[in-house]
Amino acid sequence: MRTILFTLFVCFAFGAHAQVAAKIGSKEISVKEFEEKYDEVRKQVVDAPDKKTFMEDLINFEVGLQEAQRRGFDQDPAIKERMEQELFKGFVEKELAPKTVKLTADDSEMRAYYSKNPELRLSQILIEVRADATPEQKKEARKRALDIADNVRKSQRKFEELVKIYSDDPLSNKSGGDIGWQNRLTLYPSLYRQSAKLSAGQITPLIETPFGFFIIKVTGKKSYADSDHAMVRLAVQEEKKKKLYDQFLSGIRAKYKVQINKNAVN
Repeated sequence: MRTILFTLFVCFAFGAHAQVAAKIGSKEISVKEFEEKYDEVRKQVVDAPDKKTFMEDLINFEVGLQEAQRRGFDQDPAIKERMEQELFKGFVEKELAPKTVKLTADDSEMRAYYSKNPELRLSQILIEVRADATPEQKKEARKRALDIADNVRKSQRKFEELVKIYSDDPLSNKSGGDIGWQNRLTLYPSLYRQSAKLSAGQITPLIETPFGFFIIKVTGKKSYADSDHAMVRLAVQEEKKKKLYDQFLSGIRAKYKVQINKNAVN
């Protein structure tokens, strides 16, 4: 009789909490929640921790989170900004994920994309401008760059020789300015746009960027047949994702009154 009564007491006292895996401060983690979190980690990590180690990690995370909230860190402006960024990112990803996973790119789409965005082999002359350069130093660098561009245009020497004379980039100078095969995703936008207009053997006019002034020679242009099709497919899918993103945000913006002070962005 005593054993039966004790068993009933245990069931009554702990039955309501039998599905609780851990309680950390004010937070209860159910066995179901713990198992779901653990399964998710095992899917994402090759060398997943055992359950005891994972529980310790979960506890450390929770006590750190609660302590941060207790000290008011969630009201810190810098942290609030990061939290808002993550909230926006999570919202957009969750809303668009069902559509983006279905995106494909057929051969005709890939060919059309590649005709406008080919892979290029390039060599460069860089006239460097330091990030902390004064307006006067920037002016002097621009004048020097214009003089060099003029000399390159008129010179009968090989581009590789001109690189060694004029370029400020010691790394690419060793290979005659060669920076290998580049595409729209790997090259600074203005450098790619100007280079993609040219045929192999042609040289761009002077191109200004935040890093300095460039003179680019196109030394090769891959055909679609020789291109990296996996990279082209990914680029087409990324363009489609961007279109979905823009359409999604445009639909949401229509619900809100948006006013812009044009003087602030001029």
